[in-house]
Amino acid sequence: MFLKLENVTKSYGEGENKVDVLKNVSIELDKGKFCVLLGPSGSGKSTLLNIIGGIDSADSGEIEIDGKRMSVMKGTELTAYRREHLGYIFQMYNLIPNLTVRENIEVGGYLGKNPLPIDEILEILGLTMHQNKLPGQLSGGQQQRTAIGRAVIKNPGILLCDEPTGALDYKTSKEILKLIETVNQKYGSTVVMVTHNDAISHMADVTVRLKDGMIRDRIDNPDKIPAEALEW
Repeated sequence: MFLKLENVTKSYGEGENKVDVLKNVSIELDKGKFCVLLGPSGSGKSTLLNIIGGIDSADSGEIEIDGKRMSVMKGTELTAYRREHLGYIFQMYNLIPNLTVRENIEVGGYLGKNPLPIDEILEILGLTMHQNKLPGQLSGGQQQRTAIGRAVIKNPGILLCDEPTGALDYKTSKEILKLIETVNQKYGSTVVMVTHNDAISHMADVTVRLKDGMIRDRIDNPDKIPAEALEW
C-alpha cells in the first residue's frame, strides 16, 4: 500500500462557527494508480488533497505515504519530504514570469534528487519549440503544460492535481488529461486528481466520491478508457 489515509478529520472555526470539512476519511491506494476525487464544491476534496500534500494538516487521523507517517514529520523534515516526493499541478499555473519555459521546468528539477531529463519532458509535453518563450508569450494550455513539466521533472512519487483543467477549454483540457495520463503510465507516478467533472473518472483506476466531507463511494475501475476517448 503506497498511500493510506485512516480516519482523517478536519474542521475550521470554533464553537457555533465550527465547520467539519472532513469526517473520518479513509483511503488506501497502491503505487502507480490514478485516483480521482470527485464531488461538488464544498465536499472537502481540495482540503483532502492539501492534507495529502502536507499543505494543510489534519485535526486527527493518519496519513502514510510509502510507509512514512506524515504526523511524525515536523518543520524542515516535512518541507524536505514535500519538496522531494510530491508534485503539484494547480488550476492556476503560478509560473515565474521572467523565466523561460525551460527555466521554469528546471526549477522543479532542482528540488528532486533524481530528476528526469528535461529534453525528454519538453518533448513529451510538446514544448520543445516553445522552450525559450516566457509565460506571457504562451497560451493557457501551454502554460499548464509548463506547470505539469515543473511538477513531474523531479520524478515525484505522488502527483497531486487540483482541477488542472478547470480554466481550459474542452480541446485543451483533453490534451492536458492525456499528458497527465502519459506521465502516470511512463514514469509510474501515483496520481490523485480533484475534479467536479464526472467524465474524468472513466480514465482513473479508482474514483472516490465525496459529499459533505465523507466518502460516499469508492469505485475501482478495471476497464478505464483513454483520456483522448473521454466525452463531456
